[in-house]
Amino acid sequence: MVPAIIISIMTCLLLICSILFFPKIKIKKVEINSYWIVCLIGAFLILIFNSVTISETINGLFSDSVINPIKILLLFFSMTFLSIFLDEVGLFQFLATVLIGKCRANQKTLFLLLYIMVAILTIFTSNDIVILTFTPFICYFSKNAKINPIPYLVAEFAAANTYSMILVIGNPTNIYLATSLGIDFISYFKVMAVPTLICGLIQLGIMLLLFRKSLNVEIFMDEELFKIKSKLDLTFGLGHLLVCLVLLIVSSYWNLEMWIICLICAFSLMICIVISHILRHKKLNILLYTSQRLPFNLIPFVLSMFVIVLALNKQGVTEYISSFFGETNTILKYGVSSFFASNLINNIPMSVLFSNIISSSSSLIQLKACYSTIIGSNLGAFLTPIGALAGIMFTDLVHKQNISFSFLSFIKYGVLISLPTLIVALSVLSLFVK
Repeated sequence: MVPAIIISIMTCLLLICSILFFPKIKIKKVEINSYWIVCLIGAFLILIFNSVTISETINGLFSDSVINPIKILLLFFSMTFLSIFLDEVGLFQFLATVLIGKCRANQKTLFLLLYIMVAILTIFTSNDIVILTFTPFICYFSKNAKINPIPYLVAEFAAANTYSMILVIGNPTNIYLATSLGIDFISYFKVMAVPTLICGLIQLGIMLLLFRKSLNVEIFMDEELFKIKSKLDLTFGLGHLLVCLVLLIVSSYWNLEMWIICLICAFSLMICIVISHILRHKKLNILLYTSQRLPFNLIPFVLSMFVIVLALNKQGVTEYISSFFGETNTILKYGVSSFFASNLINNIPMSVLFSNIISSSSSLIQLKACYSTIIGSNLGAFLTPIGALAGIMFTDLVHKQNISFSFLSFIKYGVLISLPTLIVALSVLSLFVK
């Protein structure tokens, strides 16, 4: 048990240090993100010290479960592919100029419209999808309108990681934690609807107060409307994205796994683009550029963190933690601890770890522990970029757009917004779960 704990703690500490102090490792002209290298070394050490065997790791990685890391990665990369493709076509730049034109000289209206749009889309899809789709859009319209993008980026990320709580399909962590206790769609909604809506209102009020000066600045924009590069490619891209979103919404009713839906839609889009470009005698550069922008660094990161969680579970750490939590103040303990744990090991591995902790606890407190952990896994994503895969992707997308939004700035807004929201959510939850 001791080697697994020491390696896990050291990996988490070095992960945070890598993002803060040496996010990139440069080898000649090639830059490599350091965060996944740290986690990969930690996973290798876990295997070397036999805290978990290779066969156990393989069985864990390919287990037939909802939050199987391979399935999560396939879902994530498929949706990322669809979003990046639409970005390559020019959809986000086009929407940027249209939206700014509708809200000319009124940033508060623009801010509220964006927040509402993100909230609604998050409810019926998932937070990762919305963040990956809207982040480039926000960067484009902010540059076009010559306004500060930070209020809109913060609003997008905060809304996506709050309204993702309302339905079980809003976040993969919701699905895993809820289904692990057999919580159905309707039961979940009855408990989480009110806490989510109240949190959303509190959160919006905090942000309007924080950004009141920035939102009073007048909007300026270029008169020329951005033109889509290829309307046929846009039709294919939008069509596949909409079909994918609709199928994701109904997937819980039809018992369809989300990763299968997303993977099929991504492959279908690729096939359609290949056929249409061949028939039109056009090069397939758009697929090449889209593929090059995929976040392949996330693969070793997710798999490495999952191996570390497997080791902790095998060594009995989860049972010890469950015993330590006890049976009093369950909502507060599980909610706060999962919130911060998400920012040490990411919310997906955290959910796997906490599901085992919850299953080791008394049946009398399991529902309270489950719902409070779901709140922690969602809201914890907005404390640091480490909290969720979308957070790492979000910061990378923002930096590629040459927008200054540092790790410390992320934490500053996260503390001011996510902590009050967490307190409100857990307080309201206590009224709905007995």
